[in-house]
Amino acid sequence: MIPKNRFSARRALWRAAVLAALVLAGLLLCGQAKPIPRKAQRVLFVGNSLTYANQMPLIVEALAKSKGDRLEVSSVTLGGANLEDLWRDGAALREIDRGGWTVVVLQQGPSSLLESRVDLRKWTKNFAQRIRKAGARPALYMVWPDKTRLAYFDDVSLSYTLAAADVDGILFPAGEAWRAAWRRDPNAPLYAGDDFHPSVAGSYTAALSIYGMLFRRLPRGLPARLQLSDGSDVAVPASLAALLQDAATEANQKFGRP
Repeated sequence: MIPKNRFSARRALWRAAVLAALVLAGLLLCGQAKPIPRKAQRVLFVGNSLTYANQMPLIVEALAKSKGDRLEVSSVTLGGANLEDLWRDGAALREIDRGGWTVVVLQQGPSSLLESRVDLRKWTKNFAQRIRKAGARPALYMVWPDKTRLAYFDDVSLSYTLAAADVDGILFPAGEAWRAAWRRDPNAPLYAGDDFHPSVAGSYTAALSIYGMLFRRLPRGLPARLQLSDGSDVAVPASLAALLQDAATEANQKFGRP
């Protein structure tokens, strides 16, 4: 039998806990107490013109801001470079070694050829060692082939999937989001005039995939017009934005690696 005084003490403690919970709930409802904000993600993008076209990292940042998610981005890019070029250039390594990143995103060309796949996997592993030493997690930004090589899309997807799996990294299946968009509308204008680099809509699609995977959210219900942190604006037609958001959601669910 539990002594009466011990039973009374437990009941008093239980009442105090309930009262504290009710007081906290009331304060939250009244706006007098706020939840502690989540720590910001700091993401470094390492890649070439497929990353910096249309300020894609800033589009990701703006999407996060529109939903109240805290994200800071920075980039080290080199036009036409693969990961080996970026490694030998040294600027990306110096930025990684500064630390403070939560994720470092790696990107090179489509890498559909066998030798390109070998290089992507090799240099992803080299970068991943430095990234993890700096306290961050590696990620792969899957791109797309040029318009004349659409038959090699599966090879591009496989190359980036393998590279992400090699290093237990995140996979942003942006290229698959493009394909999902074209299944919905074969005329979705994702290429720029050179039929390789992304249009604004193409970069917006990539950013949707990246944002969704970073924050583990369905990239739907997001703005079609965004103001970037450099003061510029990015906009796609609202109906196209909704289609691209559905496409990115499908790609992330089917191909994304969290």
